[in-house]
Amino acid sequence: MVSEDFGFPPLLRLKKPAEFKKVFAKPVKSSDQYFTLLAIKNNLDYPRLGLAIAKKNIKKAVQRNLIKRTVREHFRLQQDLGGIDVVVLAHREVIGVPMDLLRKSLAKHWQKLKTRCASYS
Repeated sequence: MVSEDFGFPPLLRLKKPAEFKKVFAKPVKSSDQYFTLLAIKNNLDYPRLGLAIAKKNIKKAVQRNLIKRTVREHFRLQQDLGGIDVVVLAHREVIGVPMDLLRKSLAKHWQKLKTRCASYS
């Protein structure tokens, strides 16, 4: 399901706790100082995204929401990931980092997960 307008419909989101548990059970990991991304292959033709931005790590709601918006927007533009479920975790170091640096970090993660999940078929 690749839409022409690169929207982010509810179909592309992980919502239920069971969907998150499946990703946390045996994930393929990609990590750096800002984010940890966990992914597994799904049996669908499109990627799905889940966000687990902890209040413990990022205290202010404004900062958490900014990080969530940035991750969602970058994911929305990465419609060529294939059939994987991804959960994004943010580290404390993400606070105050310029957005272009976060986007570069996410781009590396998407590419890494795409190749790693393809090899775990």
